[in-house]
Amino acid sequence: MVTKTFKLALAASLLTPLAACGINSVPTAEENAKAKWADVQAAFQERANLIPNLQEIVLSSSEQERETLNDVINARAKATSPQIQLNADDLSDPAKVATFQAAQSQLSSSLGRLLATVEAYPELKSQDNYGRFMTQLEGSENRIRVALRDYNAAVQDYNTTIRTFPDIIGAKVIHGAKPMVTYDAPTEGAEVAPKLDMRGE
Repeated sequence: MVTKTFKLALAASLLTPLAACGINSVPTAEENAKAKWADVQAAFQERANLIPNLQEIVLSSSEQERETLNDVINARAKATSPQIQLNADDLSDPAKVATFQAAQSQLSSSLGRLLATVEAYPELKSQDNYGRFMTQLEGSENRIRVALRDYNAAVQDYNTTIRTFPDIIGAKVIHGAKPMVTYDAPTEGAEVAPKLDMRGE
């Protein structure tokens, strides 16, 4: 009886340090970062889904923006192509993350150029459709910023977890954990839509 009690006590004493060695904390932090990445993907997809609305608005108003609009359409096609998309397992691959970032930055840039061009047409700005689109786009860009901030915070937490004692033991020995890549826009503010003066001043 004493031997059995001793064995249980020994097992409990050995399991307690193991529980603090990243067995649970590492996968928890990893899954949290992956969930935040899903939010980023959803936010970028929402923006991509708005672009056909802008396409219809611009095409119905003027031919002069057609070349700039084509740049947006092409950038959207690239940014949403299967070759560019990242799944959760790619988040520790800096090259794949950089490719995704570059495609999203190109879309942001071309979208900004088109919106700046459209601003020169007061009759277009006064259309109800354009006003509704701008409200939707601003909301979409805000959700992108929030999603990226939350993702980067989750990645920082995960990367810190797998590098600090005692979690590093479980991260290396049990999970084979690799650091994830934060989302850094190639140009400052590239993921943010340009601020437009809708008052025509």
